[in-house]
Amino acid sequence: MIEELHDWRRGALGEFRQLIYEAVPEVVEEIKWRKPSNPDGVPVWSHGGILCLGNVWKDHVRLTFPKGALLRDPKGVFNASLEGNALRALDLREGETFDRGALKALLRAAVALNRARSPRR
Repeated sequence: MIEELHDWRRGALGEFRQLIYEAVPEVVEEIKWRKPSNPDGVPVWSHGGILCLGNVWKDHVRLTFPKGALLRDPKGVFNASLEGNALRALDLREGETFDRGALKALLRAAVALNRARSPRR
């Protein structure tokens, strides 16, 4: 999916992907939810459960954490879906920046959350 983009969004989603792999080297990447209205599907990164997923819109790229409301975000990386009880997201528009170190910390916290919530064997 990332390779099919031909504008700034390719770089943005590619950077998200790179940071995810840097923060969580054992992450599993899959494309899910392919359908006629979205034949490319959605990139999803998991480690003991879903960590985050990437969406590409006309004017922004979004990295959504399905359990983001359960994560502490002291640096204020999340800037979208702030009102819900579960999701939190980072929306990035052309030319905008974000705290890469804080995003990596959120990714590691999401892994820890998945570990804490998984049933003991």
